[in-house]
Amino acid sequence: MSVLSDRIPEYLRKLPGYTPGKPRRQAERESGVPSIKMASNENPFGPSPRALAAALEAAGQINYYPDNDISELRLKLAEHHGVGPEHVCIGNGSTALLDTLARTLLTTGLNAITCRLSFIIYRIATRAAGGDFIEVPLAERGFDLEAIAAHIDGNTRIVYLANPNNPTGTMFDSAALERFLERVPDHVLVVLDEAYCDFAAAFARERGVEYPNSLQYVKQGRHNLMVLRTFSKAHGLAGLRVGYALGDPRLVEILARVRITFSVTSVSQAAAIAALDDTQHIGAAVENNLLGASLLVKALSEMGLRVAPTWANFIFVELGQSAEEVAQRLQAEGIIVRPLTAWGAPQAMRVTIGTPAQNQMFLSAFRKIAAVPTR
Repeated sequence: MSVLSDRIPEYLRKLPGYTPGKPRRQAERESGVPSIKMASNENPFGPSPRALAAALEAAGQINYYPDNDISELRLKLAEHHGVGPEHVCIGNGSTALLDTLARTLLTTGLNAITCRLSFIIYRIATRAAGGDFIEVPLAERGFDLEAIAAHIDGNTRIVYLANPNNPTGTMFDSAALERFLERVPDHVLVVLDEAYCDFAAAFARERGVEYPNSLQYVKQGRHNLMVLRTFSKAHGLAGLRVGYALGDPRLVEILARVRITFSVTSVSQAAAIAALDDTQHIGAAVENNLLGASLLVKALSEMGLRVAPTWANFIFVELGQSAEEVAQRLQAEGIIVRPLTAWGAPQAMRVTIGTPAQNQMFLSAFRKIAAVPTR
């Protein structure tokens, strides 16, 4: 008798799962101490008060299905970015949009390309669609755009570019993106993942670097570029799952049909609309991030660790020892960080930039465990 699970395609049976940052309550159960989470790049200040009020008001209508076209938020985003609403597709977080893009463009025999040590969902989404996943080495912890371009072939359908990259926090500038796009053939979609764009743009202004104006390509009608954004980071709505894509209307229209029906809740839509207007809340998060990044990079570097200058809201730290062990010892001190073993970097960790108090708590705990010899 055949077993049904044996008939599932091998590429799905071998699909690696996604392991998220450890939830705070789980860590507290394990360690028995109050914890702060600095593992998942969330906004440490929480959601905008306006977004929270809008969500609470919308919750009174949850007996009704949400607007499947997400029309009000689409119009709001289109106005915000200076594009037509036909350029906007909204999904249940940018991770869901990555899955939809892969299912739309990939199948067995086709491939997607990115660099190693980048967002794990790229690999999962590609393989779940049956596609081949190609990773090229990083260059100085950042994307090697020349190497990616050299690997594109007739079976390539997607190139994933995270800018800034997760988990290394590195960024490529406007000129580098322009040179890369000139080499990309028409049959390849460049998925430009800008989850951390609010932070990167602020760093770029401070450091005199030109962060890519990716939306200029959308406005110019470039058909093979899709820009992804999210409300999970600077806007503080990670738990409500709202992300969006900006690109060619023909592809956007197909994505809107392929994505899950009613995929963005009415509460999420209302909160996102309100969050977009609260520029003061976003600005405070970005300003805190600039100061926190400077503090953490300096302090960790002075401890003799290799720390990548960040363009996002987290720090990539090379420890020279097991990151899993360091993370466990920090958890015992009430600090949750992200070891990067699943990315293929077992001696590196990622630390989200927190509030000033949280940053000091992390440094105090890290100095404490660093002073204790490993077994």
